[in-house]
Amino acid sequence: MNLVIIGAGGHGRVVLDVLRSMGKFHVLGFIDADSGKSGGEVMGVPILGPIHLLQKLRKQDVRGAIVAIGDNRIRRTYADQVLESGLELINAIHPSAVISQTAKIGRDVLVAAGGIIGTEALISDDVIINTGAVVDHECQIARAAHIGPAAALAGRVEVGEAAFIGIGAKVVPCMKIGAHAIVGAGAVVIEDVPAGATVAGVPARVIRAEGGRGEA
Repeated sequence: MNLVIIGAGGHGRVVLDVLRSMGKFHVLGFIDADSGKSGGEVMGVPILGPIHLLQKLRKQDVRGAIVAIGDNRIRRTYADQVLESGLELINAIHPSAVISQTAKIGRDVLVAAGGIIGTEALISDDVIINTGAVVDHECQIARAAHIGPAAALAGRVEVGEAAFIGIGAKVVPCMKIGAHAIVGAGAVVIEDVPAGATVAGVPARVIRAEGGRGEA
């Protein structure tokens, strides 16, 4: 399948590398909002221009796309635009990833090198499971969430829409991470995290509540 990658930054490089390792897609180019990048290259692949080109590219035998943007909200927005253009959202799953046959995975999902997805886990659309991350049995990862490198979620953890779990963070079983919440790097979550909150530390504590108010 001919496809394009949305986002020509560092995360785009990771996605390109994963797609090449899969050996089943032909990446024709990158799409990027920064007009200054147009005409350049990333790892030998041309940067074609902004996202409004998708309709034109579809007429040129491009059939798929994946959104390679780290910002959760922007990734979700661009994924919607890809679907509106009539292209298919594809997944990038590194050959070294270990995924249970009973797990369910949506569209526009990245599972990077060494990622593990356990029994009956549910991975929704536009999710990033980054390098070496572990999502254990029966976890539910909502749309556009990002599980950072080497983060580990124990069984039955629920991660809300567009939430971010930082590098090396750990979440004990059955916790709920609210929508748009941020779990800081290296944090250990032993209590539910409210929607929109930022937590950090061992054990993790709220350092910023929804709406930007810090801890008293």
